[in-house]
Amino acid sequence: MTVAIDRATGKRRGDAPRPGLGQRLKHGYQKHWYAYVMIAPVVVVLGVLVLYPLGYGMYLTLTDANSLNTARTIGVNEIEATYRFIGLDNYVDILWGETAYDRFWSHFLWTIVWTAACVALHYTLGLGLALLLNQKLRGRTFYRLILVLPWAVPTFVTVFGWRFMLADGGIINSALESLHLPTPLWLEDSFWQRFAAIMVNTWCGVPFMMVSLLGGLQSIDSSLYEAAEMDGANAWQRFRYVTLPGLRSVSSTVVLLGIIWTFNQFAVIFLLFGNTAPDAQILVTWAYYLGFGQQPRDFAQSAAYGILLLAILIVFTSFYRRWLNRNEQQLAI
Repeated sequence: MTVAIDRATGKRRGDAPRPGLGQRLKHGYQKHWYAYVMIAPVVVVLGVLVLYPLGYGMYLTLTDANSLNTARTIGVNEIEATYRFIGLDNYVDILWGETAYDRFWSHFLWTIVWTAACVALHYTLGLGLALLLNQKLRGRTFYRLILVLPWAVPTFVTVFGWRFMLADGGIINSALESLHLPTPLWLEDSFWQRFAAIMVNTWCGVPFMMVSLLGGLQSIDSSLYEAAEMDGANAWQRFRYVTLPGLRSVSSTVVLLGIIWTFNQFAVIFLLFGNTAPDAQILVTWAYYLGFGQQPRDFAQSAAYGILLLAILIVFTSFYRRWLNRNEQQLAI
């Protein structure tokens, strides 16, 4: 018996029943078994390293788990877990509790300022350096290697180097003192701690932005600049109407990546200050402090911070992509 498909509706015509779900899965496995075998290791690794920790972390946020009531072994004695299910109380306490501003909102506001300042500096300085390196300069390859070094060097080496330079007797304060200028307490005063954190993270992040934007600049057709120059456009007009539109796709991607990486930038803050700068802690380092830097260690609250961070980034990314799509549609019109 033949079975036809209605092209208008996509429905099957005829008396033959549609195969069940089990039959369709069996047929798909028989037809694409090699693809399933190839992706199985990736699925297993993602499940073990991502999905299981995420699911377990979400479960912990619904409990009052800490280092005193979780299962643990002391010598030969095995102590069972005694934490209990409390629902959404952790989220309520973090967002609207009596100490919500000191424990969450102050760190959230500083995280927003930190992210905006760092990404703006990353993009501005990276674009400026990319424009310079895109010119025909003698020794351009050498300059590129030098400017990429801060990104190539491991982060902990870079941050420890800056920490030594920013110390009271470090090279930076010594140079300022020799010039009879004020010597800030970079690692002690709250304002200068935040300033130093932005400065160090800018040093670490500019090379990536520079390399990405340089690749975007080299992909722009040179004939567009020639046409603009023939039309009488000056340097600023060529930059505004040719360079920036040509970098739109690259810029949108690297800015999104920069925001996500900076928002969760743990290494710079932690290696630069440890737990000695409460006002300079962003949300991710504050979550680490709650879970591992105090006694008793509050696993439930720390996990709740992690879930809130994930939710914030998901919401921001969805709005960001929607905003980009709307702008692209308006430009297409």
